[in-house]
Amino acid sequence: MYDVTGSRASRTFRVLWLLEEMGLDYTHLPVAPRSDEALAVNPSGKIPALRDGERVLTDSTAIMTFLADRHGQLAHAPGSHERAAQDALTHRVLDEVDALLWTAARHSFVLPEEHRVAAVKDSLKWEYERNIKGLEAALAGPFLQGETMTIADILLAHCLMWAGKAGFPAPPARLAAYLETMMARPAFQRAAALP
Repeated sequence: MYDVTGSRASRTFRVLWLLEEMGLDYTHLPVAPRSDEALAVNPSGKIPALRDGERVLTDSTAIMTFLADRHGQLAHAPGSHERAAQDALTHRVLDEVDALLWTAARHSFVLPEEHRVAAVKDSLKWEYERNIKGLEAALAGPFLQGETMTIADILLAHCLMWAGKAGFPAPPARLAAYLETMMARPAFQRAAALP
């Protein structure tokens, strides 16, 4: 049994969705970053955090990679060419999409107001739109790597959802259909229904 700390309306959702896809038992403590509960498991107060016995893991992508490798699901075998392609896609989504969304969030509500630069968001949206066109071209279908869903798909789908909520450009048609399919998955629906 794993313990997941972090609100669903954050990167914690990725971990919750993965756990649902894998059918693993877990408990969920839906708390905000830097709350007392978050600080109790991660001194930085960042979420998500995953407790596995006495060990606490942080960072949504690191947690997803750990779970996928440990349970042999939603990841290609380490050391395989397919895994290298999966890792490349994962890092591409983090670099070209997640980083832009996080920077926009920082300049919207995370940083103290006197340090926010609202004008940067137009540039971030332009770069995001360019980058997701490239990701659409890389979409082998129905998942990023063809017939096999991996953690890279959870990461991309979550970022596309986040972008929509943050007022970023809508994804191109194939990625919009991909997102709709991903959001229709029963495991996604179960994770989305959590508090």
